[in-house]
Amino acid sequence: MDRSGFSRRPDSFDGLGYRGEGLGYRGDPLLVTEPPDIPGSRNLHLAGERSPLSGERTGEREERTGEKEERTAERAGWEAPQPGQVPAEQLSRFAGFGIGLVSLFTENVLAHPCIVFRRQCQVNYHARCYHLSPFSAVVVMYSITKAQGLKALWKGLGSTFIVHGITLGAEGVISELTPLPRELPHRWSLKQLAGHLLLKGLTAMVALPFYCASLIETVQSEIVRDEASSAGGAVAAAAGGAAAGGGTETPPDLLDSYFPELLAGCAGALVADVLLFPLETALHRLSLQGTRTIIDSTDGSGGNGPLVLPVNTQYDGVSDCLLAVRRREGPAGFYRGVGALAAQYALQGALLGGARALLRVLLLEGGRGAA
Repeated sequence: MDRSGFSRRPDSFDGLGYRGEGLGYRGDPLLVTEPPDIPGSRNLHLAGERSPLSGERTGEREERTGEKEERTAERAGWEAPQPGQVPAEQLSRFAGFGIGLVSLFTENVLAHPCIVFRRQCQVNYHARCYHLSPFSAVVVMYSITKAQGLKALWKGLGSTFIVHGITLGAEGVISELTPLPRELPHRWSLKQLAGHLLLKGLTAMVALPFYCASLIETVQSEIVRDEASSAGGAVAAAAGGAAAGGGTETPPDLLDSYFPELLAGCAGALVADVLLFPLETALHRLSLQGTRTIIDSTDGSGGNGPLVLPVNTQYDGVSDCLLAVRRREGPAGFYRGVGALAAQYALQGALLGGARALLRVLLLEGGRGAA
């Protein structure tokens, strides 16, 4: 009687010859059964072989585990970091932090003198020079700094940060309490756009009093500044009242993934500033109306003209301000100080380009040193 029919194992099975008959073993003569092995035991081995030691089994398991992880990483689309190499995630974080820090510092600190001079030009309706070119603006900025010191064009920096903080806080609170979207997706609808613009408008209404106080501090001349009536104290007090009431990847690839977004944001801000420059001029003049603010002369201190000038206007509203500027100063009067705006964005672009080149060199050298 053929006993193979009683076995569930295929005929090609090389294991023991046990067929379930009594306690005997009918195995292949090549198999070693000393000591006797249990069917299904891990001690099965061919003649001439020996059972692996525990250390060898551990090493084999580690090798198999490493090969399995490598295959998993290849299927996932990335390679495991090699010893001595800096992981791409760390390079990405370093590059993103460095670029973001340079952009923030340039936009809010180094460009502040250009913002101060631009605002002074916008509200100085007495000036003969409109400073439509960045070269004339830089010359007068240098003369003001030489006459009054470095602080002349860095005034109001602290209040500017306060306004930024209030704006971000108000926008975050309003977006959490209402369904208005804080950011627009790539595919947006008209309803989402209207909600986003409404959110920006409500945020501007909340931050407008603080912005006006900061504007006074940035344009007021250092020569006649009275610390007792400084707008910085007004901004701080207003802020306090509001608080009481309320690698496998190369470094160049990493840099190229960050800079297009920064350049796109910078270009968008430049276009918006140029298009809205006339309205900003009217807003600044109306904000200073009735404050008896004294500003620096934007025609330079080389002539016989005064060093400081008062701002005394009597506009009846936005439309009256726009008509008066067009009638008395011409269309170019809406763009007084636009040269300082051009100098501001030129400075930002130059510093971002320099930061990109520096980070590229540092990351390349770091990668070579780790390799």
